[in-house]
Amino acid sequence: MKAITFAHTGGPDVLKYVDVDVPPPGQGEVRIRHTAIGLNFIDTYHRSGLYPVPLPSGIGLEAAGVVEALGAGVKGFKVGDRVAYGVGAPLGAYAQVRNYPAKRLVKLPKAISDEAAAGMMLKGMTARYLLRATYKVKRGETILLHAAAGGVGLILSQWARALGAKVIGTVGSDEKAALARENGCHHVINSSTEDVARKVREITNGVGVPVVYDGVGQATLMASLDSLRPRGLLVSFGNASGPVKALDLGWLSSRGSLFVTRPTLMAYTADDNEFQETAADLVDVVKSGKVKLTVNQRYPLAEAAQAHRDLEARKTTGSTVLLP
Repeated sequence: MKAITFAHTGGPDVLKYVDVDVPPPGQGEVRIRHTAIGLNFIDTYHRSGLYPVPLPSGIGLEAAGVVEALGAGVKGFKVGDRVAYGVGAPLGAYAQVRNYPAKRLVKLPKAISDEAAAGMMLKGMTARYLLRATYKVKRGETILLHAAAGGVGLILSQWARALGAKVIGTVGSDEKAALARENGCHHVINSSTEDVARKVREITNGVGVPVVYDGVGQATLMASLDSLRPRGLLVSFGNASGPVKALDLGWLSSRGSLFVTRPTLMAYTADDNEFQETAADLVDVVKSGKVKLTVNQRYPLAEAAQAHRDLEARKTTGSTVLLP
């Protein structure tokens, strides 16, 4: 079988399309033949070494496919079931076939396609824990979301709107602004031409927002802090522009006793019950039609390196899938 692996960290060129052997599934595992694989920014962190992993390594955290074989002790699944996952530790979703723990799988309903599932699991479960666990967004609140036209952004903005929140989204171009509006944002700020914090203050009549969801990192840190109301929360959940290197605690006190958290999906789904609850909420909100999935880019698995280049150059919108 074919898979993408890397033996040392670096740019997209370290990704290699190679032959791999897939053994029979072990205790508690199923073998999955992937039909679609999700591309996520965290994949670039693993590849570059920002998030170190043991090498050599596979790569990729989410995918959808069909169960081909069951290991000993597996219950609740059968050969032929359509399934998906979104916290694929160990890494290895960029593959035609792999073995995976059954307790971390979700069965797919007919209403959700394989491509949609592959593009929604990690990003959608991220949106869920951000909105319902890290900060419980309430009806009538106004929130700020950076990178609103990205994979997490398009899901989170729709979900927040369904919860009754007013969503301010930031984007980097007029084209992305239109996409953000179509997917739940009430107000859109073009961060390449507008002062984000100033616009947020105008929209909120000078009050600021109770929470900022920031997956961009260093480049948006100060705009995020300056957009918060006193005792507001900055949820810094990604590093698309690079990690936040320094945070002066004095900035928090001078802006009204602000809070900052750096959460991860893995921490919020470490318990199997938490994982299943998070995944079930995502499947339900997608089935309801309140959140619609957009797969805007497709690449052959063999072209994973090019997909990484385009993702890092911010040429993509919504979800991107690799096709085995």
